[in-house]
Amino acid sequence: MLGYPRLIYAGYVVFTLLLGVVLAWMAPVWLWAWLILVALAVLGASDLCSHRNVLRNFPILGHLRYMLEFMRPELRQYFFESETSGRPFSREQREIVYRRAAGAPDTSPFGTIRDYEDAGYNFTMHSVAPKTVDRRHARLIIGNAQCRQPYDSSRLNISAMSFGSLSANAVAAMNRGAALGNFAQDTGEGAISDHHREHGGDLIWEIASAYFGCRTDDGRFDPEEFARKANTDQVKMIEIKLSQGAKPGHGGLLPGSKVTAEIARVREIEQGQDCLSPAAHSAFDTPIGLLRFVQRLRELTHGKPVGFKLCLGHRAEFMGICKAIVETGIVPDFITVDGAEGGTGAAPTEFSDFIGTYINDALPFVHECLLGIGVRDQVRVIASGKVVMGFDMVLKIALGADMCNAARAFMFSVGCIQARRCHTDTCPTGVATQNPRRAAALDVMSKSLQVRNYHDATIKSFLDIVGTIGLDDPDELTPAHIQHRPEHGHASTFADIEPRIGSGDFLDGRVPDVYRRDWQAARADRF
Repeated sequence: MLGYPRLIYAGYVVFTLLLGVVLAWMAPVWLWAWLILVALAVLGASDLCSHRNVLRNFPILGHLRYMLEFMRPELRQYFFESETSGRPFSREQREIVYRRAAGAPDTSPFGTIRDYEDAGYNFTMHSVAPKTVDRRHARLIIGNAQCRQPYDSSRLNISAMSFGSLSANAVAAMNRGAALGNFAQDTGEGAISDHHREHGGDLIWEIASAYFGCRTDDGRFDPEEFARKANTDQVKMIEIKLSQGAKPGHGGLLPGSKVTAEIARVREIEQGQDCLSPAAHSAFDTPIGLLRFVQRLRELTHGKPVGFKLCLGHRAEFMGICKAIVETGIVPDFITVDGAEGGTGAAPTEFSDFIGTYINDALPFVHECLLGIGVRDQVRVIASGKVVMGFDMVLKIALGADMCNAARAFMFSVGCIQARRCHTDTCPTGVATQNPRRAAALDVMSKSLQVRNYHDATIKSFLDIVGTIGLDDPDELTPAHIQHRPEHGHASTFADIEPRIGSGDFLDGRVPDVYRRDWQAARADRF
């Protein structure tokens, strides 16, 4: 027995055939309109054989459901999303980047639209004697006594985004913007491409577990190829990627649809095949091994700054690295702390949603551990996680960082609209695609100016807020300068939340109770 929807469809087919006979008798020209009905009849027949239950039960009409589902992200973003409710970045945050990139004022009228009483709200206090912060504090030196070629770095740089994840034009625009603004671009793990080299902007070369750009035929680290590429003037620092915020504990992922011939050449992999990096490095497998690898890369680069990036996971494992620093005497020049809320490309959803440590929890821990072993003054801590505005930089530096990296904010500066199609190769703005036609929409020359504009305006905002607090130097920021509102009760500073640790306390046995169990479990000879 035919179901009700199918009975309707059968009646529609009979009606269409009868109407065709009538129209053919009246005038042949009406047959063109009849063909539309025939096309719908064919579609309905196809729907009856579909694997989708909705289409089988509701032929033709069922397509409305899938059409609305397809349009749902755009409808939500353009019509239903409030100024502050968008995820992962709100409309307000995106608009600030767009205005700064265009060189337009980023002022807003009629007061804040944020909820001051919302749990988790962070803010700072102003001084009745604000200061003017010298522009020289927008930069700092990366490189300790074990480094022979320290780097004079901006406090804000472009975070790791690979060619492959980003289009050639997006990479080139960011690099030219970095050159214009005198700041650096992290290559991401996808190796150094021609587009990174084209405009001469400073580079931080990220070396990940697949060793793209410096790998042997079997995927292991190739020191000779590394040295040849790393010892160019444009490469300023080397970053060893242990893990990243979007997919901690999981290797990098580039879908095969985005692995073009050029990307395959740059990464030294197979064209058109999914590119999944190993989860762990083959060059080392212990904290001591990591630090020896740091020293090896320093030697291969004749003393350029070398550090590592990680999304904080098991705390005892990071403390194991700290114990290895003490045991070997090898001190990295910098540590990039990637927040678990980060991510610019493809990542397994559950890894993005449920694994890793949020940047505002990770930064104080890393800072305090380095302080506890007495090397905090030798290691620059770089915060990488949802840095968009000047206040974000103030917050991260107050919590323990020295400087910041931003990824998605710089994507916005070259035209990203948060369509969230980065992994499908159908990015509508040409930022995160390898489709030549779509990527051509991104004009390198004009967008590079927007990259520079956004960087400069954000640095200015950062220094202005530091001065408003009453400080002369961003290095004076501490957790006591940031107020945090809990779910219930009055706001308190992060200094009241985090344990107080003095330089070398861990070595003298003064380990706070909250850290003691992890410190005792930490090992320098294993992760």
